[in-house]
Amino acid sequence: MKKKDLRTKIFEVVSKNGGHLSSNLGVVEATLALLDVFDPRVDDIIWDVGHQAYAYKILTGRLDKIRTIRRKGGLSGFTSPEESSCDRFKSGHASVSISASLGLAKSRLILGKKGKVVVFIGDGAMTGGLAYEGLNNCVDVSNLVIILNDNSMSISKNVGGISDYLSKIRVHGAYINTKNITKSILDKTPFFGSNLKAFLSNFNLNMRKLLISGSTLFENLGLVYYGPIDGHDILEMSKVFRVAKSIDKPVLIHIITQKGKGYELAEKDPSKFHGVSGDYLKKASNCSAVSSFSSVFGNCLCELSRKNKRVYAITAAMSDGTGLAQFSREFPDRFSDVGIAESHAVTFAGGLSAGGMIPVFAVYSTFLQRTFDQLVHDVSMQNLKMVLCIDRAGLVGEDGESHQGIFDVSILNSVPNVVCYSPSYFDEVKFYLNLAIECEESRIIAIRYPKGTELFKPPFISDGCRDFDIYGTNRSTMVVTYGRLFSFASRIFCDFPERFSLMKLNKIIPLDDSYINASCSYNRIIFFEESYEKGSVSERFAYMLLKNQFKGKFENICINGFIKHATVEEQLHDCGLDLEAMLKIINSDYI
Repeated sequence: MKKKDLRTKIFEVVSKNGGHLSSNLGVVEATLALLDVFDPRVDDIIWDVGHQAYAYKILTGRLDKIRTIRRKGGLSGFTSPEESSCDRFKSGHASVSISASLGLAKSRLILGKKGKVVVFIGDGAMTGGLAYEGLNNCVDVSNLVIILNDNSMSISKNVGGISDYLSKIRVHGAYINTKNITKSILDKTPFFGSNLKAFLSNFNLNMRKLLISGSTLFENLGLVYYGPIDGHDILEMSKVFRVAKSIDKPVLIHIITQKGKGYELAEKDPSKFHGVSGDYLKKASNCSAVSSFSSVFGNCLCELSRKNKRVYAITAAMSDGTGLAQFSREFPDRFSDVGIAESHAVTFAGGLSAGGMIPVFAVYSTFLQRTFDQLVHDVSMQNLKMVLCIDRAGLVGEDGESHQGIFDVSILNSVPNVVCYSPSYFDEVKFYLNLAIECEESRIIAIRYPKGTELFKPPFISDGCRDFDIYGTNRSTMVVTYGRLFSFASRIFCDFPERFSLMKLNKIIPLDDSYINASCSYNRIIFFEESYEKGSVSERFAYMLLKNQFKGKFENICINGFIKHATVEEQLHDCGLDLEAMLKIINSDYI
């Protein structure tokens, strides 16, 4: 398949299904060169993060299914061994590929298997510490080839010392090109050519060291380094890949690509076109902003920070996604994008707090999973104040298993010294963010909210944002829920107010006796929760009811296991958490 046809197919599919556009358009030539040299039936090919493997999927037997990508029952938007033996490892989160590939490479050497293990990792993922933990252990793995895709981007623009380091190597691409031309001429020169080329090979190494102030980091770690190479020159990449394949040493090949290649709008603004919906692409040239929980959070934080000079915002390569882009422009001295380094972000926040600042870390729920040790040891244990704003909490749809925000509640429930609020509406986000900033308590104050915009808001909603509110006069059945799900439950309540009372939780961690005292008299309690069941709020609620001799019937409808890609609406329905499923469960015991 030609590169033009691949780009057309990728754009066609993303236009319908949504997905990652810029990253996939940028690696078309690299994928073609990769599969020209390496065979996924013989070699293990690992993609980091995996969202840029659309061309790879098409070229490894999935062309007829590519139209189903990110759809329920269809191909995953990331690599998945369940759908093809050509996908050797799931890598929905960044920076995992080198460590995973070391395991695969070691296994091959011990078991006597032929072939290489090939890693395709972006410069954005190289801002994550796990990548360097892997690199630090590469020296004795002779069957490993690492392809570093350098496009100066992750989701937001790359920042920090590693990005600067790669830029320093990148600017000497002219030297690499001159070396290749010289080599070509010498190959054609009889007698003296081979001797002179041998002499110049050592000269080349010394010259590169001189140009980039010593050996590259990668060479110092024991890898053979090639690059920078034009990541859109298939022939040149194929040549270098073949050389790497023939060497019994770990190799790192540094290629330069353009994110969004072949689509003008994506080339000009690759961050905006990193992950998009099909509808967004159709109106990309004149789209208008729609309020979301992320944007409301970002705007509110700017307002609060104009009044409070101690507020310091942190993101991990997600300034656009978390709503912090405006903050980064308005308060550059009080903003840090730490790259794909969530663990560092939390410990950094702990240091800021110890120094007298009020750190606000905005992070997707799925990436909060990487911070458990730091939350426990570097903030909670030290009684430090930190505001944790958890974006994309709950089900997020088509991005699939690795990106669902269903574990943050379980994580926070197991960390001491944490309070967590779960607003259902924009004004509640503002209220709790203001509360968190102004609060004098030294603890982790978390605010979790879903992806997208607010849903149905009932006319009876209370003002004041108490820890919990109870609506209705039915003394037999009570429905308990929080966050986005309250919109569904309240809509049902508006239609059938006589069938149940409705408890809206605003503060979900910790629970105290006041919640249970208000609940123990009911005969039936149904708890709907958009979170993983083990360690959930409903599990804690049930324990406290039992401890207080609750005699009624308790049902909790939560999420069990990992959730496959589908629309949010389909996921909610399958989990028994949409309006239709809720109504069916509520009515199941109604007389």
